[in-house]
Amino acid sequence: MSTEHPSHASADIAARIERKWAILVIGILCVLVAMTIFTGLHWAMMPPSRVETVRPETLNVSGEFIESNLGSAVEADGSVTVRIVAQQYSFTPQCLLIPTDTPITFRATSADVVHGFLITNTNINSMLEPGYISTFKTTFTQPAEHLMPCHEFCGTGHQGMWAHVKVIDKTAFLKMANANGSRRLSCVK
Repeated sequence: MSTEHPSHASADIAARIERKWAILVIGILCVLVAMTIFTGLHWAMMPPSRVETVRPETLNVSGEFIESNLGSAVEADGSVTVRIVAQQYSFTPQCLLIPTDTPITFRATSADVVHGFLITNTNINSMLEPGYISTFKTTFTQPAEHLMPCHEFCGTGHQGMWAHVKVIDKTAFLKMANANGSRRLSCVK
């Protein structure tokens, strides 16, 4: 027969359980710290290969983001590239015309500060940083109109920074693109 008091046995069981949980928590923390160190060292040795840069101070003077090159453009392979510049407190262009059932590549950058790039009711949601080109690929399957607000605070006029995305039938879009002849399509008829 055990001479040990029942409360001492309960205390011993509780202590063993607490020790096991403490070891588990310490193990998880060690794994997380090791992952953080490995990731930091890995990215320091091998930076992301698809980082594209641009000079924000010359966006409107030369390169792919000059104003006449902004908006939707049909590429040789039938896909559409949409170029956008964000600046305090607007997007250029203010209204994007997009076709349905077509591979779309968004290429966007910021001319001044960090801006948010979000197309409502889609999976497009990112940040636009000055000096970097952000690229997103998607396909819209149905005609619709979406808002495109800036969702990163960019200054006192932030709340008024938004644009429109108008998705139209592919046939109508291609007809407009062929009739227009320029690289930039507008939502205004």
